[in-house]
Amino acid sequence: MEFVNVIMAAFFLLVILFIVAQVFLKPLKLLWKILFNSALGLILLLVVNYLGAFFGFKIGINIITVLIAGFLGIPGLILLVCFQLLLM
Repeated sequence: MEFVNVIMAAFFLLVILFIVAQVFLKPLKLLWKILFNSALGLILLLVVNYLGAFFGFKIGINIITVLIAGFLGIPGLILLVCFQLLLM
């Protein structure tokens, strides 16, 4: 009977450890994803600015534009280009 209690306690401990690990790992995964997408957005903005320099076109690089390009990807970059063309 005591052997069953030890197995149940070990199983309960594993479940608790799994839940605690999920609580701490999910935000870290989200943070890394945001950082990676923002870096990718910055690279895309630099490429657009480099290619746009031949046509006199430039998008300002700041935290807002980097996050828009990072979160939305290519559609976000197209959105930024459209906004810049509207303002010209």
